[in-house]
Amino acid sequence: MEMIPMKIAVAKETALGETRVALTPDNAARLVKQGLEVIVETGAGTASFFADVAYEAVGAQIVSDSWQLWQAADILLKVTAPNETDELDKLKEGTILISHLDPLRNPNLIQKLAERGVTALSMELIPRSTRAQSMDALSSQANITGYKAALLSAVYLPKLFPMMTTAAGTIPPAKVLVLGAGVAGLQAIATARRLGAVVEAFDIRPQVKEEVQSVGAKFIEMPIEEETVADNGYAKQVSLNTQEKIHQVLTEPVKRADVIITTAQIPGKQAPLLVTAQMLAQMKPGSVIIDLAAEQGGNCAHTEAGKTVTHHGVTIVGTVNLPASVPTNASQVYGKNLQTLVQYLVNKEGEINLNLEDDIIQSACVTHNRAILNQRVKEALLVVSH
Repeated sequence: MEMIPMKIAVAKETALGETRVALTPDNAARLVKQGLEVIVETGAGTASFFADVAYEAVGAQIVSDSWQLWQAADILLKVTAPNETDELDKLKEGTILISHLDPLRNPNLIQKLAERGVTALSMELIPRSTRAQSMDALSSQANITGYKAALLSAVYLPKLFPMMTTAAGTIPPAKVLVLGAGVAGLQAIATARRLGAVVEAFDIRPQVKEEVQSVGAKFIEMPIEEETVADNGYAKQVSLNTQEKIHQVLTEPVKRADVIITTAQIPGKQAPLLVTAQMLAQMKPGSVIIDLAAEQGGNCAHTEAGKTVTHHGVTIVGTVNLPASVPTNASQVYGKNLQTLVQYLVNKEGEINLNLEDDIIQSACVTHNRAILNQRVKEALLVVSH
């Protein structure tokens, strides 16, 4: 009996401002070559400049009926979580959904996915390990975010980034301060340096000092008596006492900065406040803050997600979804992350091997067999329901 090939479906994104696509034609081609059937919703790649004909050229099938595509999917690939108004209803029982799901901040959606019998893998929960590196969407998108944040700050700043010696005198280089030296922070440092700025950086994890220095910034040091790194490698929430010390250490660097790029986030928690209202009041008029944690409440006082506001002459940009402003490359790297994960899930015979003992699958899989598997999501759900 001839085996029916596994259907990998690519949904068109409907979230406001979302221009990325879950698979590019190149990613689709590699899955088709593996013997999988790739179906793509009409126009799914248009906003990231991948035409329907480019998918068809590599053997993918274009489907115009959204309901038909979602119902046909064995594995459904998305960039953003399905919305609860109409997309959730399109998911059939047994579908494997792979997407950004923001499970710790959106546990109710995870519960609904479980109730529908959907096996959901959250791209935010891919572990930060060598084995999972090629599937790590948080890092691939953060890299783009850091790059774009530096460019954005250069656009808003009423000064030039590089030092310039002209017949009319010498223009000193801009001073950039990057708070948080994860993937986005390191890329922001590297990009600001390439643009000619003098860069300082701060992070509560002392072990990132060498990485900061390797991309050309001065590392601001402070002794911290508590553990600052979570099991997943990200920074963890610190005590109020340590937060107060951080504010003291950062007061002078903040005051002298022309640009501040803040990147500090803690999964499932409010972003830590690093630039207080008092610190903001001491900054030079014309200074710029790009707050990459705006959607989590912001690292800066007065940040408003999705808005650009001015306080004491300082421009505060509450950025939202910067990767969507570079959709072609953002989709290429995200698509590669998903392609690799699909190839990891589907064996050579074209069958799904959902091995929940495997550390990558175990970390990312939040729902299966109508149950929520992730303990932190269960705890978040309890908080929301009480």
